[in-house]
Amino acid sequence: MKLNNVITIDGPVASGKTTVGKKLAEMLDLQFLDTGVMYRAVALAVVEAGIDPHNEERVSEKAENIQIEIFSPSQDDGRQYDVFVDGKDATWKLREDVVRDNVSLVSTYQRVRRALTQKQREIGERGKIVMVGRDIGTVVLPDAAYKFFLVASVEERARRRYLEDKASGKKVDLADIQHSLEERDKVDSSRKLAPLKPAEDAVVISTDHKTVDEVVEEILSFIKE
Repeated sequence: MKLNNVITIDGPVASGKTTVGKKLAEMLDLQFLDTGVMYRAVALAVVEAGIDPHNEERVSEKAENIQIEIFSPSQDDGRQYDVFVDGKDATWKLREDVVRDNVSLVSTYQRVRRALTQKQREIGERGKIVMVGRDIGTVVLPDAAYKFFLVASVEERARRRYLEDKASGKKVDLADIQHSLEERDKVDSSRKLAPLKPAEDAVVISTDHKTVDEVVEEILSFIKE
């Protein structure tokens, strides 16, 4: 059965899916969920608990027992939402390098993906939502009525991440960021469980050299058809 008021947006890191998805949700008065936040929450919890990210058993146990709550932003400090992990505000911690460095690894574990996929599916099946991630249209909500997959060149994605990090005061190197994205793409697209790829019925949209508004309008043109 088609989930008629559900929109999924998948794509690689820094393809613009979160920014586009959030604006689209605001325009259509729908709930918004960036599922990548949930994987980053697990990575953060693992690191803070002193668990070796390579220990699949312990990481999986943490994912199965973690409490993740996502709310509308409570502060006007640039955050897109409030994220609480096991009762504590972890919103900005999720952007730390140690989380970025480990999220791809923990997201390859089958039990981790199963645990978070179930949580995401329960939220999505309530309807009236724009959900973004890497396997939403293929695995989490394959019956969504509208599926989109955003792409952009690795050079453009690296530039976006560089500007984002620089604006937040971080000392960053563009070449290092591009290399990191290339490695992340390899992990995401080659994992056995839920690899990064567009659903067969997804509309693929390039965000290269386009503004957020232009991409949103392109998506809306398909929804209105």
